Amino acid sequence: MEYDVVIVGGGPAGLSAAIRLKQLAEEKGQEISVCLLEKGSEIGAHILSGAVIETGALSELIPDWKEKGAPLNTPALSDRFLYLTETESIQLPTPPQMHNHGNYIVSLGNFCRWLGEQAEALGVEIYPGFAAAEVLYHADGSVKGVATGAMGTGKNGDQPGEPGMELWARQTIFAEGCRGSLTKMLFERFALRDGADPQTYGIGIKELWEVKPENHKPGTITHTVGWPVDTATYGGSFLYHLEDNQVVVGYVVGLDYTNPYLSPFEEFQRFKTHPAIKGVFEGGRRLSYGARALSEGGIQSLPKLTFPGGLLVGDTAGFLNVPKIKGTHTAMKSATLAADAVFELLQANPEAQGLEATGYSARFKQSWLHEELHKVRNIRPSFRWGLWPAMIYSAIDTFLFRGKAPWTLRHKHADHEALRPASECTRIDYPKPDGVLTFDRLSSVFISNTNHSEDQPPHLKLKDASVPISFNLAKYDAPEQRYCPAGVYEIVGQEEGSPRLQINAQNCVHCKTCDIKDPSQNINWCTPEGGGGPNYPNM
Repeated sequence: MEYDVVIVGGGPAGLSAAIRLKQLAEEKGQEISVCLLEKGSEIGAHILSGAVIETGALSELIPDWKEKGAPLNTPALSDRFLYLTETESIQLPTPPQMHNHGNYIVSLGNFCRWLGEQAEALGVEIYPGFAAAEVLYHADGSVKGVATGAMGTGKNGDQPGEPGMELWARQTIFAEGCRGSLTKMLFERFALRDGADPQTYGIGIKELWEVKPENHKPGTITHTVGWPVDTATYGGSFLYHLEDNQVVVGYVVGLDYTNPYLSPFEEFQRFKTHPAIKGVFEGGRRLSYGARALSEGGIQSLPKLTFPGGLLVGDTAGFLNVPKIKGTHTAMKSATLAADAVFELLQANPEAQGLEATGYSARFKQSWLHEELHKVRNIRPSFRWGLWPAMIYSAIDTFLFRGKAPWTLRHKHADHEALRPASECTRIDYPKPDGVLTFDRLSSVFISNTNHSEDQPPHLKLKDASVPISFNLAKYDAPEQRYCPAGVYEIVGQEEGSPRLQINAQNCVHCKTCDIKDPSQNINWCTPEGGGGPNYPNM
């Protein structure tokens, strides 16, 4: 199938790019064929974020979004920023980047479903349930498009299954989200990360609750730092009150943590037991659960954005504004800038294929998006000094230098290099879940509606099957058992003296943490059959 533009990923970035391309064609009275692939069973199925959304990029893209029924129903009314000890909470001044006046608390999945409707109304062809599994290239090495994965191949590859489709395009936009499986390959093929700092990541874990009416305060936003993680570990929480007695609660842990015994999932469960937090959930019930990695490196970790035949947008490139804890508006803006550059390129070269839309990078450098990310570039890397030095520095950077300090702090190491040997670290004893406020992994995965066909090749691939025992277990006490928020990785047979790694791939919620944090970089997350993975409602 041939198109002018193929977009990989149905999140805010991919959908915004599709909408903008069709808008430009309509303005010029021209035709442009746009196809969007989404590996989830529907648009929004795999989308996970807090989320509080700034509307600037949305208003630029769709000025009449209110009249068109965008699901932004809960205005942000109040902000709290707390420092937690194990038993106390201290209210701190809310950092200016976290002021949310004029923003909205949303379900990002529902917002993307609405964006999908806007894109289809403009003529975008959207194919949910089709996972882009391979990048295709022209003879000259430029990107030709993508191929979707085969369906029904059989777990051991012993039955051929249905082959995937090839989608050819004059330009391919990769909007895969954090740690995109195809984007990883593009990084290497086109050396896109040369000259950029290593990317650093966080793992965000989230639950959606229905709470008692007397505990519900629509528009209330709470963020915390401090307990349960120590002050050397980057981490914090969010608590957002939506409409209909719903509250979302989540916890983010920077994946540059050093103790292999730390479990982000268990830290999140423990956080909910804090005296300042647990009252919100008393008498409530948990509705859904999910987890997703996020790119935290900021502007100094951005890769080269373009290459012959394609370009990167949204969190697959790393446009998150970490101090704001927001990436939707930045993802959307990056996508509209990319769409403008692609449309201009296709206009100027009506028959050419495999060209590079270099105008995208130029547009980015001249945009408010570049200015916004440049101002906050030093805040996340300052946290390597610990919580309190980082908060003091961040205040100086924000108020004294106003984001224009004459230096840029660097990210020096990739997250998988941060772990210390287990012999040098203290084991963390986490309390057992009570099934009321705190839960185990498997019951959590169950309410994420995660499903994979069991008769398919495993999508979590080991480069060397001996490494999990000979290296990860021996040196780090198998940290994959703890950093995975879905119980995918288990060491079995250890008591009998013959340990082996068991991979429960059917539990995978597509968070990508294993691909990022594995200290040996031995785990390769590949896309499973389209339609597999979580199916998040209202997340």
